[in-house]
Amino acid sequence: MDRLKALVTGASRGIGRAIALDLARAGYDVAISARTRVAGERHDHGLSIHRTDDRPLPGSLEETARDIEALGREALIVPADLLDRASVEQCIARIRDAWGDLDAIVHNGRHLGPGMMDRFMDIPLDAYGKFFEAHCVAPILITRAFLPAMVERRRGDIVNITSLCAYRSPSAAPGEGGWGLGYSVGKSAGHPLVGALHAEFAGQGIRAFNVQPGSVATERSEMVTREYGRSLDGAAPPAVIGAVVAWLLTDPAGGALAGTCIEAQDLARERGLYPGWG
Repeated sequence: MDRLKALVTGASRGIGRAIALDLARAGYDVAISARTRVAGERHDHGLSIHRTDDRPLPGSLEETARDIEALGREALIVPADLLDRASVEQCIARIRDAWGDLDAIVHNGRHLGPGMMDRFMDIPLDAYGKFFEAHCVAPILITRAFLPAMVERRRGDIVNITSLCAYRSPSAAPGEGGWGLGYSVGKSAGHPLVGALHAEFAGQGIRAFNVQPGSVATERSEMVTREYGRSLDGAAPPAVIGAVVAWLLTDPAGGALAGTCIEAQDLARERGLYPGWG
């Protein structure tokens, strides 16, 4: 039997890294994508027009790759910028050249920038297009590239890491515990992909899942969340989300949740997917 192969975007740190490692433990070779290839790279990840932030963040694709390989699986580094369609197409081409097809895609990558934590009148109009490009268009491009072969084999999984801001209004203003409209627009635009794929392709062996991670104590959130009036109290470790995604893709019971929006932390508790937590 051919080795299983998955792509995880946003895999240099946080939830994406955790998912990539858990899929490797579950027997997948993993293609990993993000902007940060080497530790210490600087990228602007400021969330507001009022505050730039290019502090290097912990984690890199090279570090994630080393940990995947330490688990005995193959790691394929495919850097990409989700705002740049040519970069996304190059990522797709590298995977095809190296591996051909995929068995699973996890859309975890996201755009971080002004509009995520800005108030309505402060959000630059061009920010909306950037969130839409990263959260909606890029996942569609990637899915369109690999879906036909999945349908032909009658087997394939697509996971979208969504957010409650895709379907729920903030309870406070940005900077006071809420989030900006730009981020909601992006996440809301990416959320329907799963339902559309389920409606059209579920009968052809394709399973699609929205996974809502809840509050997660990633390396980045540990650095900046409290600066914007939000709390990490009770936040889950990223590995909880990794365990949930690996379970969905490998346990036959996961198929019953295809086409739905899964509250990852609730499922982890119910199924005991991350012992010692929750």
